[in-house]
Formats: sequence, structure tokens, C-alpha cells
Amino acid sequence: MSLITTIEDLRKLAQKRVPRMFYDYADSGSWTESTYRANESDFARIKFRQRVARNIDERSIRTSMIGQDMAMPVALAPTGLAGMQHADGEILTARAAAAFGLRYTLSTMSICSLEDIAEHVGKPFWFQLYVMRDRAFIEQLIERAKAAGVDALVLTLDLQILGQRHKDLINGLSAPPKLTLPNILNMATKPRWVMGMLGTKRRGFGNIVGHVNGVADMSSLSSWTAQQFDPRLSWDDVEWIKKCWGGKLIIKGILDVEDARLAANSGADALVVSNHGGRQLDGAPSSISQLPAIVEAVGERIEVWLDGGIRSGQDVLKAMALGAKGTMIGRPHLYGLGAMGEVGVTKALEIIARELDVSMALCGYNDIRDVNREILLPGTFPENVY
Repeated sequence: MSLITTIEDLRKLAQKRVPRMFYDYADSGSWTESTYRANESDFARIKFRQRVARNIDERSIRTSMIGQDMAMPVALAPTGLAGMQHADGEILTARAAAAFGLRYTLSTMSICSLEDIAEHVGKPFWFQLYVMRDRAFIEQLIERAKAAGVDALVLTLDLQILGQRHKDLINGLSAPPKLTLPNILNMATKPRWVMGMLGTKRRGFGNIVGHVNGVADMSSLSSWTAQQFDPRLSWDDVEWIKKCWGGKLIIKGILDVEDARLAANSGADALVVSNHGGRQLDGAPSSISQLPAIVEAVGERIEVWLDGGIRSGQDVLKAMALGAKGTMIGRPHLYGLGAMGEVGVTKALEIIARELDVSMALCGYNDIRDVNREILLPGTFPENVY
């Protein structure tokens, strides 16, 4: 454990321990992966101003997101198939997040169900909702989320149709995954993963299987999911979901200023500047490059968060400096989960928290809530472009 010092260390370990088809699902983008790469490289271009002889005693990285206390300005983003990175993955990740003082977001396309998280974690968490054609199922999901103790709904808008993800196509990843000979042979080289999966009953899509007419098991899931993501999704649907839910609402997948204005007009509590981790529209800009313009346009009306490309506490600090009120991390906690289960997720959070605290101090600040673009070197960060 002492040799794990960065998120990259966790990524490398996860790559060794997780079967290729599931590792590639987490660590890849669509088409040429240019947007996936830009999410990280655009962060790297931003430089800090190092300051000295400033009071950096009694530091705090605590803050709040949509009025909920957080140990740092980080929530764990929804990620499908987390339970295939490690057995019972969503339960383990939710436990680690809760113990750390953060919120975990369970995906609609999770392996463990809403009820699993409620039973095995026992603390509030968030739920991410995809809009399906079957509106009765959506209403049922929302009611199940309420019953499970979910205290914020994350509505993802940027997956009306699925982006073309070449690695998933090559690996035969589908719902359910195809057990081709190459996949079986690769799984055989991951004995730790195999033993974990043999020891759990959770190997299906827990939020869907058994809750939809005609989908009683994994064999009948593929045809249902292929038809269900709704390309007719509109802002009227957002209004309907807001009324059905009645609680804190976060809109995820905003990358354009005009869409940000529409999100603010919807009455949502927060929006997430995000390109789905570079997994949808390849050639779209990085999330961090769009953040300043969106903050300028709507930051006084709605909390603006950032998702995509965060691999360190320094990246969190840069997002906060450019006006974000919070961030969401997906791949860092998946790397930790795939590498070492719950302990690995905790390690990922500890790494990010430590990097955030130290970097903030070396920029001359002792409270994350006071950080602004004064900590950044002029000319190295994106200006407002709208």
C-alpha cells in the first residue's frame, strides 16, 4: 500500500487485475479518443502561481455541494458496470465514500441495486437517472430511489444515443457481456477477480432485471436496453422528472453555454460540465476548457460543477479556481476499486485529498472556499469564449 502514491499507480494495478473487456470499458473513449485525451491534457496546461510567506496554518478543504457537507469538493460520479470492476463494486465504493464524508452516485446501469446500497451502506447517496422510453419504469425507479434514502437525483442528458466506443466493440462488451473465447481466456489470467465474482450473487443489472416487464434475467436484457435510451428527450422531460422527484436535482452532461442557461432555467440545483468522460461525442471540447464560460453565464443562478479528466487533487484545485463549486470523479475511483476493492477506493480519495490540501497551501490559501483564479498563472488557463 505504501507504494501507491498516485492515481496512476492505481490505474496500472487495476489494468493488471481487471479483465480486459471491463478495464477497457472504464478506461477508454469514443472514436479516436481525442476528447478523452483532451480532458486530461487541457488540465495539464494550466499552471499555478506559487506564493510564499502567507498564513497557511489550520487549512480546510471542507465545503458543501447543493447544501450537503463534503469532506472535500468531490462527489463520486456515476459509472456503469462498476460491479464488474470488482465483485459488489458499487457497495464497496459507496461504503468508502460514506466513510470519507463524500456522496457516491449510483448509476442506473449499475450491477448492485438501489436496495443493495441502502441495505449495505445505510447512509445517504445519490442516484443517476437515464431517461428511458418506458416512462412507467422511470417513475418506478424514482420511487425506489426515494425509498432507498437517495437525497439527490443526477439526471444525465448526454446519452440519448450511445457513442461509438471502438474498444467495447472489439471486446464484444454488451448487456449482458459476450463470453467469447478471447474474453474467457483473458478472465482466466485474473484469478483474484474470478474468485470475487464467483463469491457474489450480484452479476446482473440490479436496477433493471426483475423490475421491467419481460426482463426477468440477463438473457432478456440486451434487446430491452437497445430500445430504451430515448432520443426524444427534451427539456419538457426534465421538468416532468423534477416534479416526479421533488428533491435536489443535478443535471449532468452540459458542455454548451446555451444548454447551461436552459439548465439554470429548469430550476435544477446544480449542473455538471461534462462530456461523459470523452465517451460520447469525440471531437467535443474538454470539460475544463468550457468551464469558465459556463460559470460566467450561469454561475450566479445555479451551482456549476465539473466532471471529466480529473486525475489528481491539483485538477480539483484548478477546477475550483476557475469557478466550479464542486467536482465529480469517475475513473479515479474505478481504478482504486479495480486495484484493491474498497481499500483502493479509499486510497484514491486519500490521494486526491492530500494533493488538494498541499497544492492549495503552496498557492498561499488555507480554505478551499476562498480559492479563485488568482492562484493560476495568467495565460495558461482558458478564458471565457462566449
